[in-house]
Amino acid sequence: MTETIFNAAAIILPLIFAIVFHEVAHGWVARALGDPTASQLNRLSLNPLRHVDPVGTILVPGALKLMGLPVFGWAKPVPVDFRRLNNPRRDMILVAAAGPGMNLLMALVGALLLGLVIKFTGEPSPQSLEHFVGLNLLNFILINIFLALFNLLPIPPFDGSHILEGLLPERAAAAYRSLRKFGLLLVIGLIVVLPQLIPGFNPVGDLIGAPVDWLSQRYLEIAQGISGR
Repeated sequence: MTETIFNAAAIILPLIFAIVFHEVAHGWVARALGDPTASQLNRLSLNPLRHVDPVGTILVPGALKLMGLPVFGWAKPVPVDFRRLNNPRRDMILVAAAGPGMNLLMALVGALLLGLVIKFTGEPSPQSLEHFVGLNLLNFILINIFLALFNLLPIPPFDGSHILEGLLPERAAAAYRSLRKFGLLLVIGLIVVLPQLIPGFNPVGDLIGAPVDWLSQRYLEIAQGISGR
């Protein structure tokens, strides 16, 4: 039981930090580009409770886990009014990219800190404080990389869909935008339903699995370089 709690805490804590900073980054960039909506609604807080969506953060992941299905979820999105941005089409891309960009930056910070922990603690004993910190930092790196690339998928309502919408010609962007109301169904279909019906069908894993592995290795090489081991 103690080991289960230990490992669960080493995942939950990095996940909370990764999600909160991802969401707040959208609001920070939106405010810098002319839209103060998130700031006015006090959604730029780093308090995790302000970003928890009861359905997306708790019920859906919990139910999927209990059913043995692929687990995914979402936080309460930081509100952005694209109409208030200085240059809506261009700034839409920058605001959407801010979340994944923040995740990649935090993964770098995690790699630097992990390298320092290894450098000064060596190989700590299991369930020691040093081991707990190191495991949290390792999970922090991996979770941030996964969240960055996962959110860049061009599936509404992921960040990648806003980036693609901003890059498309206006007419094509309007047609693509009309898919947003089906976003949750698309995500469930691609991640949960179709992989259960079609053996070997795993579009998300096929698209981001290799990039996640490659980036993870590069970040861990940074940690190794800092540690000198």
